[in-house]
Amino acid sequence: MSATPQALPSASHNTMSVGLVVLVLSLLMGIQPVTTDLYLPALPALTEGFGAPMAQAQLTLTALLLAFGISQLFWGPLSDRFGRRPILLWGLCAYTLAAVGSAFAPSMLMLIVWRTLQGAAMGAAVMCARAIVRDLYSPVDGARAMSRGLTGLGVIACCGPLLGGLLSDLFGWRVALLAPAVFGAGTLAVIALRMQETAPLGRTGLPHAARPQAATLLHNWLAIIRHPTFIAWSALSACSYGGLFTFLASSSFVFIRVLGLSKTQYGLVMFSISVVYVLSTFLCRMLLPRFGVRRTVALAAVLSLTGGTLMGVLALAGVQSFWALMVPFCLFMMGHGVHQPCSQSGAVGPFPLTAGTASALNGFLMMVAAFGMGGWLGTHLDGTVMPLALGVWFWGALIALTAWTLVQRHGEPRRG
Repeated sequence: MSATPQALPSASHNTMSVGLVVLVLSLLMGIQPVTTDLYLPALPALTEGFGAPMAQAQLTLTALLLAFGISQLFWGPLSDRFGRRPILLWGLCAYTLAAVGSAFAPSMLMLIVWRTLQGAAMGAAVMCARAIVRDLYSPVDGARAMSRGLTGLGVIACCGPLLGGLLSDLFGWRVALLAPAVFGAGTLAVIALRMQETAPLGRTGLPHAARPQAATLLHNWLAIIRHPTFIAWSALSACSYGGLFTFLASSSFVFIRVLGLSKTQYGLVMFSISVVYVLSTFLCRMLLPRFGVRRTVALAAVLSLTGGTLMGVLALAGVQSFWALMVPFCLFMMGHGVHQPCSQSGAVGPFPLTAGTASALNGFLMMVAAFGMGGWLGTHLDGTVMPLALGVWFWGALIALTAWTLVQRHGEPRRG
């Protein structure tokens, strides 16, 4: 493996610097924690403000993520046909407008509608980020490139909940919902002014198999979803994200209502988790050259399983405290920071000419896991730490099972 990612010969003649590529990836992937994490400290307050039940409050997150997952199935093939840049421009425009609509929503129902539209538009950004990595880098080097971008995501995630808590405490929850609009507008400016097209062969030179006619699109979807390498890595990314989502969807209620933290203190909790995530992306880049991709995720699965098991056992033993949640989840997040760059790049690795479609399917499967978990949490949050703890334990066990079986058998990245 080379020390730095190398451009694929089949990639477009792209002259963006490495620093600019990392910035673009960081912003595009960072839009997800900005959208999901920044408003979490304000979630209990906006629930009370609208006088809505907890199940409806959960829909502001789960509906967003369902739309995020489904929309990628459309954004992906369109980006393969027309290129990444135009899809990003349209998607980011829609995202910014939807974020403004969310901030001024007159009711919980309208907030859910605007957040759903926001999630659909966000799909364009995150899907294109994964596809851009495959456009520019070989599958193995793509894991390291993705890790660099996810380090940037982690830095953004560090600031999001802390900023959200401060904005909610000082100015109210509507200002916390308006902050993503500012981020979306800034990202749109970077893409419009600095980003070049990365899709291979340009807009009109894609082979027939990459064009989104219905029959061809269905054929591409089936070919990707049946590929054992795609199945292995997508299962890992879905399980890992499922564990993170369990924490995101329930932690504000648990830490604020059950453990009594203020919104600003909860923001500091999320900041700490994000710092751990950033450190774990550096760990990923240290392990990859020495152990390779499959052994790296196998080692990281030990952290995932240990963290989940410790959290679950402490909860079953009746230990309901700040540290009984934080220490185990930090272990889980160390594994998550390794699993995500490896699994997301590995899932699109075999598909250089349909990277957008493969990225879309990978993202869709992650969101299916999140939506299912969100629905379960909406009916099981009971004023204790138990749903959060058992949920993370469940995903930690699935991560280990996947990393030690499917990935070891089918996860060897193949150059396109």
